[in-house]
Amino acid sequence: MRVNREIRAPQIRVIDEAGQMLGVMSVPEGVRLAEDRGLDLIEIAPTASPPTCKIMDYGKYKYENKKKAVAARKKQVIVTVKEVQMRPRTDDHDFETKMRHARRFLLEGDKVKVNMRFMGREMAHQELGMVQMNKAIDFVKDIALVESPPKMEGKNMFTIIAPDQTKIKDFLKANPQLAKKGPAEDEADGADDNDGE
Repeated sequence: MRVNREIRAPQIRVIDEAGQMLGVMSVPEGVRLAEDRGLDLIEIAPTASPPTCKIMDYGKYKYENKKKAVAARKKQVIVTVKEVQMRPRTDDHDFETKMRHARRFLLEGDKVKVNMRFMGREMAHQELGMVQMNKAIDFVKDIALVESPPKMEGKNMFTIIAPDQTKIKDFLKANPQLAKKGPAEDEADGADDNDGE
């Protein structure tokens, strides 16, 4: 963004601080007008013919643009992908603990990647892994949807589950105590996240 004497065009269209068009003039004339008012001449439309410049306070202009950028960033929803690791032999208690964590992540708006690792001879029994995967999907189907169905990649099988906002709203309506408590519903229940590998 060019300001004052940095503006290169031979002729510019000038708008004053109140938004009134002052007409086409040279850069030195525009700068003199801005300085007389204790303000700056800022090029706001460099591609126009002739370029459009406005008389305003450059510091204030930069501050307002920064505030707008911060507000725009706050409105952005950042979705992270949390990972839950399992094995085909993960026992029921550990499975439920891990899936409670997955539920919490989904209720907080994050996606969950359920990753199943196969070691050694387990590779010959991928159907056991698929059973665990389907069980995991069933565990969260009331609040989520499958974004990427289970598939093998090397020695890992994984699926990606995304939160379904409609289902989550219905779930929180049916369970108002969780809505008050917040999505981190049963963090205390599942502090032990170790599946004994």
